[in-house]
Amino acid sequence: MMSKPPATQYSITISVTLNNVPGVLGKLAASIGEAGGNIYAVDSFVAKGAVVDREIVVNCKSVEHQSVVVEAVRGTEGITLHDWWDRTFRMHEGGKIEVLPLCSVGDQDDLSMAYTPGVARVCTAIAEDPALADSYTIRKNTVAIVSDGTAVLGLGDIGPKGAMPVMEGKALLFKAFGGVDAFPICLDVSTPEEIIETVVRLAPTFGGINLEDIAAPGAFLVEEALKERLDIPVFHDDQHGTAVVALAALENALRITGKKMADLSIVISGVGAAGVAIGKILLGAGATHIVGVDSRGAVYDGRDGLNSWKQWFAEKTNPDRKQGSLSDVMHDADVFIGVSAPDVLTVEDVQNMGNDPVVFAMANPDPEIRPELVEGLVRVLGTGRSDYPNQINNVLAFPGIFRGALDTRASEITDGMKLAAAEAIAASVPDAELTETHIMPSVFDPSVSVRVAEAVAAAARADGVARLTT
Repeated sequence: MMSKPPATQYSITISVTLNNVPGVLGKLAASIGEAGGNIYAVDSFVAKGAVVDREIVVNCKSVEHQSVVVEAVRGTEGITLHDWWDRTFRMHEGGKIEVLPLCSVGDQDDLSMAYTPGVARVCTAIAEDPALADSYTIRKNTVAIVSDGTAVLGLGDIGPKGAMPVMEGKALLFKAFGGVDAFPICLDVSTPEEIIETVVRLAPTFGGINLEDIAAPGAFLVEEALKERLDIPVFHDDQHGTAVVALAALENALRITGKKMADLSIVISGVGAAGVAIGKILLGAGATHIVGVDSRGAVYDGRDGLNSWKQWFAEKTNPDRKQGSLSDVMHDADVFIGVSAPDVLTVEDVQNMGNDPVVFAMANPDPEIRPELVEGLVRVLGTGRSDYPNQINNVLAFPGIFRGALDTRASEITDGMKLAAAEAIAASVPDAELTETHIMPSVFDPSVSVRVAEAVAAAARADGVARLTT
């Protein structure tokens, strides 16, 4: 397998003293380079004394590679290594979010309004009219990020404490990109029913529920039960956020290839939570020929071993009842969408696709096929990673979706709201900027979440689920 390049997620900071003589800095750079590290940043470098103290950021390939680079620095003549640290772990020290006050408590008057006795007036008003909680408590802008840690990223079942850094990260993104206050709720539970009962009891505190990293098929059961029992938006981002950005990416890929959604032959690798949701949203967008493939091969109506959600998927897709392995169903496919596992797609599979093939290898952190292997073989290629072009990232969707839902006090998130979000994301790349390597807007473009929020709010009103209609 192709060696991974140095990357920011494995970057380290080294704290060193350099002898201020000619060539020492060059020796240090050479030592780092020979060890396979890539110098990413050096703080301001002005050499005036006999020695120079500096902190240097180096991108590495892995945890093991970090130690190799450090030892290379330690062995460089003229260099004294004082300390080094993993920048990713340093970022996570103490967590990534905190609670801040929205009003001051500087004197007795402030205290009497924020807390006793004045707070009793607000409590009484809400008790008489519970809807006022949406205006006079954090419910107005707060989402619970709920997980049991059973299906975290590419890590699998690592438990609720192991899942916390991801949920904290999600809360950070909610705030940074949508202005939504979100809080991680990682549950130590054993069954989907326990998740359901816990969230129902927590719901009075929150204006929305974002489900995250819950293993299928439990994820389906949890979402459906909570949607039925709660009157606030419930959204499983692994399903619907992924589906929204996948549809947006495909819509823009079609603007390049000139093909029509209804004419496409689409293969989805992975028929779990994300794969089923992608299939559903693509059907809603007009797709007619979708084949899903799981670890046992193509999914079709009548195949043994299908749970209720895969059975639904089988009944709605694969009209020709194609069978066999992933390679078997890739012949003449126009689109491959992967939400499964690393390296399941081969170069030969891609070569067997139709003209102007579109490949979205979205497994994280390692895609279904390394982009370098199919360079020149595909018309449009996207991944879930930030170090390749066309990152298909949920952060383009969920902050704006919840912003629009909260702003309208929507009772749920409808299929129409999801389609509107996808269209808004796709439209964020104007024709003049659209290319094979630029089908998705930047996740750092603040206008994207605004467009998504506006589109979702309009769809909520059109679908009749908005409590605020102006």
